[in-house]
Amino acid sequence: MKIDISVIIPTYNRLWALPKAIASCQSTQCEIEIIVVDDGSTDGTWEWLQYQKKVIALRQSNLGKCWAVNRAFQIAKGKYIRFLDSDDWIAPNANEQQFQIASTSNADVVVGGYQVYSEEEILLNEVEWIECNDFLAQQLGECNSSHYSAYLFRKDFIEDIPHRPDFTWRDDRLFVLEVAMKKPKIDVYKKPSLCHRHHSQDRLQFPIGMRSVATNLQHLTIYRKCLSQLSEQNELTVRRKKAAIKILWTLAHWIAYTHLDEASEVVDWIYQLDPNFKPPESGLLGQLYCCLGFASTERLLRFRRIILKQLSHYPRLQKLHQFPFN
Repeated sequence: MKIDISVIIPTYNRLWALPKAIASCQSTQCEIEIIVVDDGSTDGTWEWLQYQKKVIALRQSNLGKCWAVNRAFQIAKGKYIRFLDSDDWIAPNANEQQFQIASTSNADVVVGGYQVYSEEEILLNEVEWIECNDFLAQQLGECNSSHYSAYLFRKDFIEDIPHRPDFTWRDDRLFVLEVAMKKPKIDVYKKPSLCHRHHSQDRLQFPIGMRSVATNLQHLTIYRKCLSQLSEQNELTVRRKKAAIKILWTLAHWIAYTHLDEASEVVDWIYQLDPNFKPPESGLLGQLYCCLGFASTERLLRFRRIILKQLSHYPRLQKLHQFPFN
């Protein structure tokens, strides 16, 4: 049977959400195969999957999302691929309508917006797709680039772009940037195609502790590799530099929490990319960055965090010592 879309769902201890994710992918209007890879769950996921006749179920030890997705991709038969987290779900008719768009235009990627839901599945926000005439600049950070699970990817276009285990915490970001650097033909689904759930359980997107340090390093490494490649190809335009800087400036703040010297190196790189760069913060904080510099301002912010942590034990004193910047 000819398969239109393969939906790849890696999962680990998400039996509380997986049935909804699977159900949202099923269709009577196009041929869809659903491939679920159980990454060593201990909550009964594998046992439950044995009763799901419309699902191709694979199992592996707890190797991680990248290994799971790559394994599923090897057996996927769909002309188009969707990667879906097992705690999210697809909007009604999105698969069918995005596939119709893809079939009509022969697009390499069909993009779309997404909706954000609470843990109780209450709609919190809708993020519309932003029209942008430079897909790579958009993915580098120029404007909101949606969520890669909101996209359909033509399988033969991404066959040489695996999810990379050495970038586990930022693998989807690297994946989409590599796709964008291949200059895909893009078409747009003008509705939300993904329902993204916020919940209190652990997610790769919100790392803490040592994992947050690794995540920041991987994020920085991705941008160094991408911008270096674009520079070698004479495709690192001013627009793309400024798009990347929006991400790098924020990343420098995150890195500064634990490694100020390395964060300062990121800021030095920003000024190499754009000698006329000005910190985007307004008010007193913006003035501090301009007058004191990045490192001194971050030291001041670190001192402020320490003071506020101490004051948190004394609410009345905290109200009397409000700091004028965030």
